[in-house]
Amino acid sequence: MSDDKAIWPPIDPISAGLHGRCPRCGEGRLFSGFLTVGKRCANCGLDYSYADAGDGPAVFVILITGFIVVGLALWMEVTLNPPLWLHFLLWIPLTLVLCLGALRLIKGVLLTLQYRNKAAEGRLDLGE
Repeated sequence: MSDDKAIWPPIDPISAGLHGRCPRCGEGRLFSGFLTVGKRCANCGLDYSYADAGDGPAVFVILITGFIVVGLALWMEVTLNPPLWLHFLLWIPLTLVLCLGALRLIKGVLLTLQYRNKAAEGRLDLGE
């Protein structure tokens, strides 16, 4: 990634990540499956071997979805006091849909931001 000398116009990493596009050219596909990152961009040839979002997308999805679902469930419990089976019927499917929908979007954004900011594995300088 640091050896990238190609000249491409600047691409908005947020937009490219949300659309699942290459962080360099903005045209090629970033994913080869639902969450599987491709090997390289079909348009500009950028090698995606740098791409490692780790657990970051899952953490963001859990925090955001948890905030939404728990907030709505608490509001519903306090205002309407529905039976427990209705909570299960509403919140479990909503949680699944929100998690699956947001995971690919957030992973794409984190990978494109990783490319834009030239993020790499941390190295210790042992004071040579």
